[in-house]
Amino acid sequence: MNKTFGLLICTIIFLSSCARVMVEAPIDMEKLPHKKEKELIAIIDSLSQIKPNSLYSKLDVKYSDSSRSISFKTSLKIVKDSAINLLITYAKIPIVMAQVTKDSIVVVNKRDKCFEKESLTYIKDMFGIDFSLLNLEEIFLGRPLDYDPKNKYFLVHDPYSYNISTHKKREQKKMERHAKEDVILKYQINKTADNLEAIFIDSPSDSTTISIHYLSRQLLNGINLPKDVEVNIDGKKNKIKMIISYDKVEINEPQELFIIIPENYEKCN
Repeated sequence: MNKTFGLLICTIIFLSSCARVMVEAPIDMEKLPHKKEKELIAIIDSLSQIKPNSLYSKLDVKYSDSSRSISFKTSLKIVKDSAINLLITYAKIPIVMAQVTKDSIVVVNKRDKCFEKESLTYIKDMFGIDFSLLNLEEIFLGRPLDYDPKNKYFLVHDPYSYNISTHKKREQKKMERHAKEDVILKYQINKTADNLEAIFIDSPSDSTTISIHYLSRQLLNGINLPKDVEVNIDGKKNKIKMIISYDKVEINEPQELFIIIPENYEKCN
């Protein structure tokens, strides 16, 4: 797969979530008021219900991995349950267009005049974690990832932060020892207990961890959206860090989603 496509997918998957061990709180950090497990789960459930019909935003992205650092701009369009479009520019020149639907990813590389068509399984092949269109929408919109009210969730006991996990601590340790095909999700709620502060994703079987920190937020049309986001991906082959800033955001405005592959473009090598 070409490097541009890999970079694009990294951007799409703002993945970013989850260190296996929570960061220890400084000694002088104040303990938070006690919250019951059901209270925190109710907050996660409430946040998961925020589902705008569409989103448009300019994104400033600072990307770095073990071999390079680069900054670029992206135009993001989301239409709920339909598709996500991205236009990546560098030095004000469009270089990559992409569209993610429920079953595929299409990438048009304007610089090399070629294209890629892949199923969403490409994401798992590259990063070891499955992501659906809905999951990507949740990450971009700053909502709880893959939350299902029918599932059981557990309080992570930490006096300095509010955390809910898909697995008990005992189960997590067992998964790390035996590398089961399962993913551990942790949701961190902010100190005022009214919004999502971070998502942590751990895939022991693939030795992949991702952390997504919503550093700051903005309120638009009554909807709380990300403003600055830090994404860290720690995998077997690479360590990736992204800082993403949202600008010129539009919510619930009509958005046209389309992608054109010129006839003279060939499949990327």
